[in-house]
Amino acid sequence: MLLALVLASPPTAHSQGAEAAPNADSNADSDWPVFYEYYPPSTLVVPEHEVRRAKYPLVDVHSHLFEMADQDLSEVVAEMDELNMAVMVNLSGRGFDRVANPDGTMRFALRGGDYLERAVKNGRVSAPGRFLVFTNFDPNGLGEAGWLERTLAQLETDVANGAQGLKVYKSLGLGAVDAEGKRIAVDDPRLDPIWAKCGELEVPVLIHSGEPAAFWLPKDEHNERLFELIQKPERYRDPERVPSWDQIMGEQRSLFAKHPETTFVMAHLGWMGNDLARLGQLLDELPNVYTEIGAVLGELGRQPKTAHAWFVRYQDRVLFGKDSWTPSEYHVYFRVLETDDEYFDYYRRRHAFWKMYGMKLPDEVLKKLYYKNALEILPGLDRSLFPAD
Repeated sequence: MLLALVLASPPTAHSQGAEAAPNADSNADSDWPVFYEYYPPSTLVVPEHEVRRAKYPLVDVHSHLFEMADQDLSEVVAEMDELNMAVMVNLSGRGFDRVANPDGTMRFALRGGDYLERAVKNGRVSAPGRFLVFTNFDPNGLGEAGWLERTLAQLETDVANGAQGLKVYKSLGLGAVDAEGKRIAVDDPRLDPIWAKCGELEVPVLIHSGEPAAFWLPKDEHNERLFELIQKPERYRDPERVPSWDQIMGEQRSLFAKHPETTFVMAHLGWMGNDLARLGQLLDELPNVYTEIGAVLGELGRQPKTAHAWFVRYQDRVLFGKDSWTPSEYHVYFRVLETDDEYFDYYRRRHAFWKMYGMKLPDEVLKKLYYKNALEILPGLDRSLFPAD
């Protein structure tokens, strides 16, 4: 149980093979650390290559600037230059406001189209070509009179005002409810006109569905994401209250299949970074689907051989993404992607308490991951920012 793990006990002789561990009774005064505090510095001496700058100009297709409309972007652009980031895609083009619910509780609501228009303008004036902005919609209230018409009209207006894609948040499928208070499935047919409109407008849809499958598993010693569930208990998905991981991801797959004329980017490797063969099968079946690596580098860095082979095979279908804008964390991405270093730390232990290994991807694969694939599907990218080859 979780309590036993948090309190922790020393390893047993059985768990350590022939070398017996100290007897807990004979060490009653010892303060054994809880398991998530045990993090000794490695004594391993191997070659190290810190990579602070991407080998090729990159497009980050998964970033968030929640105050872009009013933000001074000069510092962001300077940090992008240090990373060799040519273009950042701000998926949160609408931003959020805190609003009161009828019962007095607070929630986040999307800002209006005027906010997005100002965000696009700020990017174009402050740093021409360096930012793309995606719009968003709130699925809550689906089925209300006029909801679909308003949403479609706003989508068309946003694209006319400079939005170059649609980002869909994970609330669709997990928490969003329709006008009758019922959960909205990811592939709800009432949303079909929105996906069709994106295809008509030739803008991609970057969609985040679900969470890591381990968030649905018991919070016990068999769950490798237990540390994250201890740090962030709200991320646990009670299978008695929330549809299963397989159901939500199956709904997403159904959505992709229903709209072959629309380009979809499946966020976070579709939470299948731990099962790349399964992800590859999905990409084989659905040629209108791409994916990106935001917030799942930890899955790739622990399987460098398998991941290397997978990236070579699916080099035309994967985009670079990071998710949160913390410049120093990109260095670990570059190191995993570009070097063959061994046994180094990820930057956030709740995502990966294990060590990383470099994949050393071939140059042509890196180019496609960093910018070539983005040039294929993202409208409005300035090609002069990238090599001509």
